[in-house]
Amino acid sequence: MDLRTALITAQSNNLELRAARQQRAIAVAGITTAGLLPNPTFSFVAAKDTPHEGITVDIPLELGGKRGKRLAVAKEEQNSIEVDVSVLERQIRRRTRQAFYQAVAAQAETSQAKSALELSTRTRDMVQARYEAGDVAQLDVIQAEVEVAKASADFETAAQAQKSAEVLLAGLLSRSISAPLSISGKLDELPPPPTLDGVTAQAMQSNADLQKSTQDLKTEEKRLTLAKSQRIPNIDLQPGLDFNSPPEFHEGGRGGISVAIPLFNRGQGDIALSNARLNLLRLTIESQRLNASAQVAAAYFDFAAKLHQAEQYRKSILPQNEKLLSMAEDSYQSGKTNLLILIDAQRRLNDVRKTYLDSLFVAQSSFAALEEVVGAPLD
Repeated sequence: MDLRTALITAQSNNLELRAARQQRAIAVAGITTAGLLPNPTFSFVAAKDTPHEGITVDIPLELGGKRGKRLAVAKEEQNSIEVDVSVLERQIRRRTRQAFYQAVAAQAETSQAKSALELSTRTRDMVQARYEAGDVAQLDVIQAEVEVAKASADFETAAQAQKSAEVLLAGLLSRSISAPLSISGKLDELPPPPTLDGVTAQAMQSNADLQKSTQDLKTEEKRLTLAKSQRIPNIDLQPGLDFNSPPEFHEGGRGGISVAIPLFNRGQGDIALSNARLNLLRLTIESQRLNASAQVAAAYFDFAAKLHQAEQYRKSILPQNEKLLSMAEDSYQSGKTNLLILIDAQRRLNDVRKTYLDSLFVAQSSFAALEEVVGAPLD
């Protein structure tokens, strides 16, 4: 499984994401509810006075396009849910990318620990050979054995850490944590750095906070339109029939109409509240634009720094320490230096290799963080 396969699998199988997508059904139900018309009311009256019986049907009529405006609000609320799902998708993408490279890094660390164990074993064999030849004391053999035991323990720890990282990735992919997970990826395949202007411009369109606030603004604008339409009163038509009113008539029609007079309550409170929310959202968007630019720049420079650090280890620090170890081995084998210098060179190389792997993983994580801040894939 490579990175692209892991990302695709997480987008389709992750249970948290699948649960969030079920909210779409709630939005569809909200649209259905918003489009419903008010029900008519049927009334039957029986009285001692004439007419003795009567029926009335109360038919409410909505004016001012209220139904269409309710539907517009419901559709914008549906769009808000889509934005929430999209934001969660980006979060799952970041977590999956980090978990994938954490598993790759754990594999590399296990391989590194195995190489360190093999190196310690080779050194012990070399010390044993020199001891048997009478060139060194038994103390060197004991020290070499201690280094082998330490390297063996480190290897076992790294192997367990690899299992832990693979289980974390399997959980994000909704796969069985007991099934083996085959991962194919290279930690040192770092994505090329994008341009700051490019990612900043992209963030203005796709940043999660900006998208959420912009959608909230659109929804509130529709709510304001609906609140204004509520100022137009509805009409209630009341057609009916009266029965049994002797001697005037046996049955006769009747009708009525009622309208609420917006004398005191004209929806001023709802309109003022909606206007206040709109002003707040506009200011929030301006603030988030500035914050998004700063966050993108910070994430961009952090990734550039981590990338430079990894390159320094790859090009200079790691090769130099490998050369130092080779020189220390040759020097010890020829009897020019003692075992402690060789062991120190081995430890230094192992530490440098671990730090190099850590720098690669940190660079991959930094790129994932940059992607999430921007709100769009960058590779």
